[in-house]
Amino acid sequence: YEEGELERPRWSGETPLSRLVGALISFKPLYSVLKFGARQALISTAEKTNIPWRQMTRELLESEVYRELERVRNPEIVYPDYYLNPFHAYDEGNLSWLAAAEAEAATMSITIRAIPDASTVDEAFEIVRGNWLRAIDKHLQQYSGNSTVRDILDIGCSVGVSTKFLADKFPSANVTGLDLSPYFLAVAQFKQKNGPKREKPIKWVHANGENTGLPFSSFDLVSIAYVLHECPAKATVNLLKEAFRLLRPGGMIAITDNSPKSKKLQELSPVLFTLMKSTEPFLDEYYLLDLEDAMRKAGFMHVETV
Repeated sequence: YEEGELERPRWSGETPLSRLVGALISFKPLYSVLKFGARQALISTAEKTNIPWRQMTRELLESEVYRELERVRNPEIVYPDYYLNPFHAYDEGNLSWLAAAEAEAATMSITIRAIPDASTVDEAFEIVRGNWLRAIDKHLQQYSGNSTVRDILDIGCSVGVSTKFLADKFPSANVTGLDLSPYFLAVAQFKQKNGPKREKPIKWVHANGENTGLPFSSFDLVSIAYVLHECPAKATVNLLKEAFRLLRPGGMIAITDNSPKSKKLQELSPVLFTLMKSTEPFLDEYYLLDLEDAMRKAGFMHVETV
């Protein structure tokens, strides 16, 4: 990981280049082309690195995963307006079976794309997720002493990739994965039922991370992994406030996401950053938000970026 010379990429925020890209994306015929191109770029990366994208998707869509939907769906959920936007080249955003079926392969593809020197997806995951888990461990030891991590909440858990890493890292903890998409949660639950048995199965909850309805002061660790770049700034502030409410004294919030200071992001080619912005409607808000300041205003102490 290397930091670039800028606070954020030139193609983000309120710069002339950012406004030009925004104008291009707002032209619907071009947007459709960009959306298709963004998805094809991920599929191409997957296929070049032996990630069986199409096979993984087909096997899920032809399985009994559909039965899990009503088991996880909360009928009282009211989706915030921003969540109903197209995301990641899907017109229905995260509220579709295709998005849910492709989520794990897409995660693998993005990870290997971020770590091009890795020879395998497992090696890339070890670098990306391993660094994240080691940072959590170090921060817990430094600021939480010998406190036991008994309860973990993964907000915006998608199909459970990050949640499973947390459950493996803390096998004695009660782990909950929470997401706004019942389709993603159905896939997560289906995979857990049909995968290796856990001594403590992960609990999947369909709820809004801004107002979870979960009890006050009930978790030792709250994780938000690769979520905030998909949120408007107001939603991010609400997520931080809710995480603070849910944490016990001495508890920890761990946020992992792409960094606006990343040299790799700052040096993306015009084609790639235009494709990226075409599928991430709130990327500019994310890059403009001072996340550390927002965390401190929510009440958090010992805030650090690594």
